[in-house]
Amino acid sequence: MAVDVLSITSVAVVTADPPQSRRLFIDALGLPLEGEGDGYYCTGNIPGSNHFGVWPLTEAAESCFGTPQWPADRVVPQASIEFEVKDPEAVATAGAELQRAGFELLHPARTEPWGQTVTRVLTEDGLIIGVSYAPSLHVVDEDWGASPWPWYRMASARA
Repeated sequence: MAVDVLSITSVAVVTADPPQSRRLFIDALGLPLEGEGDGYYCTGNIPGSNHFGVWPLTEAAESCFGTPQWPADRVVPQASIEFEVKDPEAVATAGAELQRAGFELLHPARTEPWGQTVTRVLTEDGLIIGVSYAPSLHVVDEDWGASPWPWYRMASARA
């Protein structure tokens, strides 16, 4: 059984050098990224993208392993791509499907402090692949009767 992906939730560059990445993505490219004081810069204001971020490696390690050091026996990630599903239960189901397909989870489905439910794997190429449910992407809009994001309206229509 395949995972029912609604959209690409997030793309984030994983960086060991946040100031250098800031110079590229904010100063040179002029992306409207906002900092959170800890080196993580992100935006939801680039057309065609729900979320683009620059994720410090120390934060990626903390999120995946509970420590600021990336494990030496793992490929160091270069980027993170997360795929949105319909609800938190679908995240757990996707994790089980990934395991059945032979992939080792970095962590099982869990809810982060900001409300997102996510499970992740790490590819041999150094990509963190997540399956997630972010409640903010499923907000009901009074004018549309569904999420204000066009991708979600299209995905809802096919369901």
